[in-house]
Amino acid sequence: MEFGDAITTAGQVIDVVGVIAIVVGVVYSLADAALRRIRRMGPVYSRFRRVLGRAILIGLELLVAADIIRTVAVTPTIESVSVLGLIVLIRTFLSWSLEVEISGRWPWQKWAAGRRGDEPDDAEPADASPPASPAPAR
Repeated sequence: MEFGDAITTAGQVIDVVGVIAIVVGVVYSLADAALRRIRRMGPVYSRFRRVLGRAILIGLELLVAADIIRTVAVTPTIESVSVLGLIVLIRTFLSWSLEVEISGRWPWQKWAAGRRGDEPDDAEPADASPPASPAPAR
């Protein structure tokens, strides 16, 4: 197998993994929403949108990676790089739009929000150490 064939195959495999990520995310988010609805647990719709949006984001990132691998690694031409640029631009816009839908803020605003103490749902606490014990009373 030649280098170009190996790269093309790697791009196709990553494409398939991206589509699988989206499909698994859709199935998982639907099952999770159904179970939460049946058990009457917490917010169903907002969690469904968040889980589904994250699955789509992961799938889009993998699809962009596959496009980059196939376009840049195998004889890039002005036309193929232009098409890649357009695809990446569209998918980046979609990713940002999904991020705004999921978190309610632009991706670059997470850092500032974390500094204010308004951390996103999936963020780790800034300081995971246990609270200091109170000073003994005198």
